[in-house]
Amino acid sequence: MQASRVYSFPVMADWSKRLAGIKGLVLDISGVLYDSGGEGGGVPIPGSIEAVKKIKSSGLKLRFCTNETQATRDKFVEKLQRLGFDIVVDEVTAPAPAACRILKERNLRPHLLVHDDVIPEFADINKADPNCVVIGDAADNFSYKNLNDAFQVLIGLENPVLLSLGKGRYYKETDGLKLDVGVYMKALEYACDIQAEVVGKPAKMFFQSALTEMDIEPHQAIMIGDDIVNDVGGAQRCGMTALQVRTGKYRPCDEQHPEVKADGYVNNLAEAVDVILKQLDK
Repeated sequence: MQASRVYSFPVMADWSKRLAGIKGLVLDISGVLYDSGGEGGGVPIPGSIEAVKKIKSSGLKLRFCTNETQATRDKFVEKLQRLGFDIVVDEVTAPAPAACRILKERNLRPHLLVHDDVIPEFADINKADPNCVVIGDAADNFSYKNLNDAFQVLIGLENPVLLSLGKGRYYKETDGLKLDVGVYMKALEYACDIQAEVVGKPAKMFFQSALTEMDIEPHQAIMIGDDIVNDVGGAQRCGMTALQVRTGKYRPCDEQHPEVKADGYVNNLAEAVDVILKQLDK
């Protein structure tokens, strides 16, 4: 049996000073609050329900920032509430609503390659005669035919536009790791010789949206996530402090990532919250 690992923050002279200016926390959801899959749609990670309650009672601002694209925000939040989390729709920053704002602003008409359950998010969007493709975590909809249909739309456009609701490589469900949208996004990029515009994490714009909704600056926020590239790296590029939890898709090799180094590593969300609140109380 593997021994429990303790949290480890880098020994930095400015760590207490950095925490002193913190006004809010941004939390990833899948892999931080719960592991998805299985009966009931997921299993809360031990201590995470109570950790969210502690944040809310502390006076810190809180935002949930997710790349979830297999359900509408309403349905996704309903699931989290059933699991026991104190969370409402207005606290969640998600890719599909952000993509809809972009589509309307730029008069784009999408061909959708997304999960069936997220299609209602695009109900008010004109989808006739598509002039772009929107790709999300389509799960079983990632068939050869559906990918090829998206390819044909893009290759037939003079100025092809590919919007991706994230660029994750994989995520964790209770029965193991699953390929994420980034894998299929890369296939379309390669086939069409284009570069996708990423709407979800790790896009700087996505993190900035969460901060704007909290009315705080990047240096006043801490991101807590399980993905070293999309959560930690994305948040750091936005100017935020970022911690990685050793739950969800975390793997030990993440702590030796050649390009991204978290500001701290913790066993889980509960430990992260305890450490942060203890420092802020000093």
